[in-house]
Amino acid sequence: MLPQINLRKRSYQKELLDNDAIPFEDIRINMREINTINKWLGGHKITLDGFNKLLGNKKSIHVCEIGCGDGNNLFVISNWCNKNGVDLKCTGIDIKQECIDAAKTKYKNLNAEWIANDYQKIQFKIKPDIIFSSLFCHHFTNEELIEQVKWMQQNCALGFFVNDLQRNRFAYHSIKIITRTFSSSYLVKSDAPLSVARGFYKNEWLQIFQQAGLKNFTIKWKWAFRYLIIYQHAHPLQSAKAD
Repeated sequence: MLPQINLRKRSYQKELLDNDAIPFEDIRINMREINTINKWLGGHKITLDGFNKLLGNKKSIHVCEIGCGDGNNLFVISNWCNKNGVDLKCTGIDIKQECIDAAKTKYKNLNAEWIANDYQKIQFKIKPDIIFSSLFCHHFTNEELIEQVKWMQQNCALGFFVNDLQRNRFAYHSIKIITRTFSSSYLVKSDAPLSVARGFYKNEWLQIFQQAGLKNFTIKWKWAFRYLIIYQHAHPLQSAKAD
């Protein structure tokens, strides 16, 4: 029988990936497996859902991802834009220089600017239309996330979205079994279930946005055990909502 874990409160136990001493080759394997998980468990679809909601009818868009890793999410968005006649400019921000170097190498043909820095230190000359993150927020405390969503709101022209994990017992034990069986990465085996334990309940997101003073947003549960949170700058005739 699998051991019980208390998921009533978010775990703040640090993931191995947050350790600066991890060799980048191990991180590279981790990113490759996370990209596969995003592909097969719907993570990329959720990102495209958030992107399309904010894109609307526009045919030219500037999108920025914070915590972009090796740039795979922006690559997926770029492929969609190429197929649908949308002119895309990308900005990828990650605090790890090695991740940015990997993105530059993997996606040379992407119309992208890659920035190795803490996202909070970035000052845009022209604000991106959309800012987003995927599997990034659970690395932060609730207090840090209040400042993070405020930063995204202040630095985007249209809106921002978040794609991250629901804290759920079934998801926790399932991902533990799946990664133990199929993963070749010790980082994935250790961090995947811990990521779920660091994930969120809906009411926690509501509290974060309330404390950040943001009102014009939606929260949707998505398969498999994720939340898609979309914030849009309010139109003068548009009322704030949270559902």
